[in-house]
Amino acid sequence: MDDEDRSMLTRVADYQWGRDAGAALFGGGDPEVTHTSSGRPRQVLADDGRLVTYATDGRFTLGVAGGRRLHDGLSDGRYRVVVGDESEPFVRDERNVFAKFVSTADPEIRPGDEVLVTHERGEVLAVGRAELSGAGMADFETGMAVFVRDGAETDGDD
Repeated sequence: MDDEDRSMLTRVADYQWGRDAGAALFGGGDPEVTHTSSGRPRQVLADDGRLVTYATDGRFTLGVAGGRRLHDGLSDGRYRVVVGDESEPFVRDERNVFAKFVSTADPEIRPGDEVLVTHERGEVLAVGRAELSGAGMADFETGMAVFVRDGAETDGDD
């Protein structure tokens, strides 16, 4: 990744997930950036898998590897939706998270945000798009909380 790509992608990550998100995602190793035919960054890949895809709306969509890096780099619980044992196998299998199974969620989450779905033990189970606010996830008994895009087969796999 060249310095220009790293600088721009880090700014976008910091804007989307808050301070230090860019360093968490792109600080370790030297990720590979693929580009569109017009030269715009498209995907950021690392040895451990896809970190992010830079969507046409100017925001990132997370890969499981990127979710794990954010989880490790943002220890304050930002953008996390926590589920228990009952949901774990379904979420890993890329099934959506429903509000009634959410233990806790970052109250700052807004619908449309890219989020990490973690187990109460702390491991990343999946990444996806929030369909409810963080407060709504914690309060509601019905409805889809997170549209799961990528699930983690087992801890350490993509």
